[in-house]
Parts: sequence; structure tokens; C-alpha cells
Amino acid sequence: MFASAFIAATLFPAQSELVLVATLAAEVAPVWALIGVATIGNTLGSMTNWLIGRFFLRYKNRRWFPVKSDSLARAEKWYRKYGRWTLLLSWVPIIGDPLTLAAGVLREQLITFTLIVAFAKFARYVVVTAVALQWL
Repeated sequence: MFASAFIAATLFPAQSELVLVATLAAEVAPVWALIGVATIGNTLGSMTNWLIGRFFLRYKNRRWFPVKSDSLARAEKWYRKYGRWTLLLSWVPIIGDPLTLAAGVLREQLITFTLIVAFAKFARYVVVTAVALQWL
């Protein structure tokens, strides 16, 4: 669960929700533990994006850099316009990862970043868990 959540929050495409639902169905651990592990893994993955934005932006024109210039520019524009509260959308597919990268680029304080992102990730996993448990 941790690895899936971590990778899903980085710039690599992955879906941690499917793994969460599968582990809930298999009853391999208590619900609260699965939510906690998923939240921690996903938050640490987003922190990795923040670090990339903070320290590796100088490589943005390299072919191997994981974010396209136009995606990064859009995320920076959003972040400059709406501020740190856009990080509440860090869980949203496609836009969430570039937003966390933009937060690093724009030097958002790590503690503020972590608190907002962790809250957003936790809330998402609680909702996914509630829906999954109703479905299962």
C-alpha cells in the first residue's frame, strides 16, 4: 500500500485507490492502518515533487525532466493566482502532481506544504474507503 501511494503521488502515473480497495477487500490490515499508510506514502510522494521543484528545476529543459514545460507553467500560474490553498487539490489526477511541483518551484514552506497536502490526501483516502466499504 505504501509503495503504491508513494508512486501515485509522484510524477509517475499510478493509481493507489485501486490498491487501497483491494487491500480493504482482502482485510489484510485494520481500516485505520490502511488509511494511515496510504496517507503517509502519498504525502511523502508529494514531498518528493516539492523537492524536485525546489532543487531540480534547473534541469526543466532536459528531455528526461518529468514535467512538460506547459504543464509546469499552468501549475505555476494557478499557484501564483490562488496561493497555497490550491494544494488542497493535490489529490486530483493530472493537476495535483504539477501543483506540488510548482509549490517547490515557488518555494512554499515545507511545513505549510506538508500540512495542507497531508490533510487533502487523508480526506481523499477517507472518502475512497467509505465508498469502498459501502460497495464491498
